Amino acid sequence: MNILGIQVLRGPNIWSIKRKKLIQMRLDLEELEQRPTNLIDGFGERLKKAIPSLYSHRCSKEHAGGFFERVKEGTWMGHVIEHIALEIQTLAGMDTGFGRTRETRTPGVYNVVFSYIEEKAGKYAAEASVQIVRDLINGDECNLEEHIQKLRELRELERLGPSTGSIVNEAIARDIPWIRLNKSSLIQLGYGKNQVRFRATMTEKTNSIAVDIACNKDETKRLLQDAAIPVAAGVTISTVEELQGALKTVGFPLVFKPLDGNHGKGASINVKTEAAALEAFEYAKQYSRKIIVERFITGYDFRVLVIDHRMVAAALRVPAHVKGNGQLTVKELIDQENTDPRRGYGHENVLTEIVVDRDTEDLLDKKGYTLDTVVPNGEILYLKSTANLSTGGTSIDVTDLVHPQNVFMSERISRIIGLDICGIDIMAENLTQPLTDNGGVVLEVNAAPGFRMHLAPSEGLPRNVAEPVIDMLYPPGKSARIPIISVTGTNGKTTTTRLIAHIVKSNGTRVGYTTSDGIYVQNTLLMKGDTTGPISAEFILRDPTVEFAVLETARGGILRAGLGFNKCDIGIVTNIQEDHLGIADIHSLDDLARVKSVIVGAVKRTGWAVLNANSSHCLKIASDADCQVALFSTDESNPAIIAHCKKGGTAAIYENGYITIKKGDWKIRVDKVTHVPLTFGGTVEFMIENVLAATLATFLCGYKIEDIRMSLQTFIPSAALTPGRMNIFKFKEFQIMVDFAHNPDGFNGIKDFLKTVEATEHVGVFSGTGDRRDEDIKETARIAAMMFDKIIICQEKYLRGRNQQELIDILLDGIYEIKPDMEVIINNNGDDALKYIMATAKSGSFYTILSNTIDNAIVKVTENLDKEYGV
Repeated sequence: MNILGIQVLRGPNIWSIKRKKLIQMRLDLEELEQRPTNLIDGFGERLKKAIPSLYSHRCSKEHAGGFFERVKEGTWMGHVIEHIALEIQTLAGMDTGFGRTRETRTPGVYNVVFSYIEEKAGKYAAEASVQIVRDLINGDECNLEEHIQKLRELRELERLGPSTGSIVNEAIARDIPWIRLNKSSLIQLGYGKNQVRFRATMTEKTNSIAVDIACNKDETKRLLQDAAIPVAAGVTISTVEELQGALKTVGFPLVFKPLDGNHGKGASINVKTEAAALEAFEYAKQYSRKIIVERFITGYDFRVLVIDHRMVAAALRVPAHVKGNGQLTVKELIDQENTDPRRGYGHENVLTEIVVDRDTEDLLDKKGYTLDTVVPNGEILYLKSTANLSTGGTSIDVTDLVHPQNVFMSERISRIIGLDICGIDIMAENLTQPLTDNGGVVLEVNAAPGFRMHLAPSEGLPRNVAEPVIDMLYPPGKSARIPIISVTGTNGKTTTTRLIAHIVKSNGTRVGYTTSDGIYVQNTLLMKGDTTGPISAEFILRDPTVEFAVLETARGGILRAGLGFNKCDIGIVTNIQEDHLGIADIHSLDDLARVKSVIVGAVKRTGWAVLNANSSHCLKIASDADCQVALFSTDESNPAIIAHCKKGGTAAIYENGYITIKKGDWKIRVDKVTHVPLTFGGTVEFMIENVLAATLATFLCGYKIEDIRMSLQTFIPSAALTPGRMNIFKFKEFQIMVDFAHNPDGFNGIKDFLKTVEATEHVGVFSGTGDRRDEDIKETARIAAMMFDKIIICQEKYLRGRNQQELIDILLDGIYEIKPDMEVIINNNGDDALKYIMATAKSGSFYTILSNTIDNAIVKVTENLDKEYGV
């Protein structure tokens, strides 16, 4: 077996619209294509023994044990690998269960597709499952536990923490999109101008001054004390000399903690001797220059959570501990406690495994114990000085028991410090009485408090504390989204995208859009290049200035990684024609339509699919759409248009020289096509289609007809507004047109336009593209022979694995098949080819440079034009 490639799909994709996170592994079974599982002696038995939990996989049998039955009957290794990849993730605490395995047109080569929770773990699961199968076939030890532990480690490195994850999950439940902005916990909720950001449990509403105060325990204590909040007596010191004064002032027993500490790091409690105080001081100094020395208060450790100045949860925190039975040692008791199924590695379970560290050793030493000490029966032995869940502590929910006066005090504290989300640490006998009555004190106020103890307490009711966070960030009436129009198709995507963006920004909305030549916000080019994939889409959706997104969405990006958004308001398919066939398992127009239909699948139910009624494949997509459908056509009598409008549907048509919206039987004429510059006086049918698509989409968005009309009239085709789309440069004696047409359908569109252009001679400059089928390359050459009097082949680039002469020969075959006596010049240097044109152009001639054959053709032609006119 050989892994040919692993792709990570992060958004809606060809395998699933809803299951956005998929691994697609291209796997060559090689000789195993002839050896299904039933032909490998003992394979099924070894598989059952190695991973018995696969019994739960029902497979196509629809009952437990179904997968093992398939293995016994005989199935291919790609299918087995899919199931193993899913199961080892589940065993590593990442329960996921969607998979597909499909053979490609290449015998023995399969696409193995399965869902993942964390990306790096998913990729590792792909590789590990192949290795496990190899080991099982050979009868070797498969080291399953090593693979599972590696998956756990990758999961912990990559996953969101429980607090961050709970907020993200609450957002997902409310259909609020999210983007992870770094490898840690910086999260964007929402898109564009409606985004909000948070990190862990600090939000963009969190006051930076309040965070500074909360991080300075001395300052916090002073503010609370001045506001009549009960706090523990204590002082702040920084030297050993000051320690002596603190011992006299505060008196034993004591608590030492770093001024700038968190998560209990550097803290020591119940310090009773001068020697222990010195040791505690030195320990705390490792974490902060200044140390807080406080009176040790007896009682229980409580955490009160306040969000948006409202108390939402309270928990009793208990440090990690074991209970002696008079038989087991400390170490044995810890090992026994860690077998509790609620405990796990990192944050995988409700509780964390107890790890022996310096804090544990210090507490044992104070009692005169070691790890080998047998703990007396019934004794509670505390193993940590703080009750943090991350160190093995437990929590008990007491939210409903908090006295109203303590609720009021907690909410008041949040305003005194100024935190929108704060955790208040309290030491008291209980919270059922006011602290002023039972002698309890506030120990600390924490910015970015952990939610885990409230989300999944060891005892008591779990509290959805993420809910009030989202309520605060997105109060009723505030949207998390911006309008998104996604444009796909074989030809016309970029022009349609640019025209829609022009209409939107002409009507006062700040638009961000992606095209095959760059990323734009309003009129500014921010990034140059082919930006039609998911990364570019996300770039726009991350921009806080963008109010409306128009995203050109190409086939390649969908296949590589899926969409860069989870839902859009309008999905446009301009057309589906033969192009890029034979690449990435896309061999037919049906295959290509399946890729393009991902856009329509991502349209929200109340949104619109805008589809070309002249394309049978677009009409098939329309019939399967789970949203509203609108059609466009250059033919008013198109049967699909007639049937659609008869049912009360909405369409855009070209009728009697007009761009027209049709709703049911009603017609709303937008403008004469001759008034729309992009149509070149109505001579270019494919441009009329682009105008129809853009007009229909913006009409469905709610733009007024008169505003659309004005925008259509002011969108002038040029190198600035539509680069590479029929850009015509008029020299004194001749003209040059640059267009990026690169497939038969695009060439035919140019051919139809050139019929309307009077010229003494039509000369074409073009080349082939190496990753296209021979037939497609030859067809462009045939069409070129029909529309040009002379041809210049400039095969300087786009070889893509082919030999230069091989491509030239294919082009010549196509040209001479139509015109055996055609004059063909071969010049494989773009600069030289352009110099030749400038030096030999006849008066009245019209040159057409196609498919970006000459590097930066627009720039170079413009430079020559400037020279001619002395600019």
